Amino acid sequence: MAQFSNITNTTVVINQPAVVAGIKLLHGTKDGSRDWTTGLCGCFENICSLCGAFWCLPCVLCSLSTRLGDCLCMPFCIPDALVAMRTRTRTLGDIRGTICMDCVATAFCWPCVVCQMDRELTAMGL
Repeated sequence: MAQFSNITNTTVVINQPAVVAGIKLLHGTKDGSRDWTTGLCGCFENICSLCGAFWCLPCVLCSLSTRLGDCLCMPFCIPDALVAMRTRTRTLGDIRGTICMDCVATAFCWPCVVCQMDRELTAMGL
């Protein structure tokens, strides 16, 4: 039998994202890694989304909802759905911000929020 007298115990720490059943749980960062591609008041950067939000808001909301992976009628069935949609857009794109900021933006400038989400989803390819 060989004796190994020079062996020492070593602890190796591997920092990996949490994985449950083979699924990576955290895809982005908690605080977001980037800003919106366009500002909140950049409505004139995409005239089509501006016109849609101005003349046919229900159509744009239904489109945004389906592009985010939700039901077509979700914006009309869920209270404060626009806040949830903006937060979902931020998390999908790993965009900096907070739910509180989402609430303030949708409360005071919801047409701009709708246009910004439309531009952002288009930039993300959704």
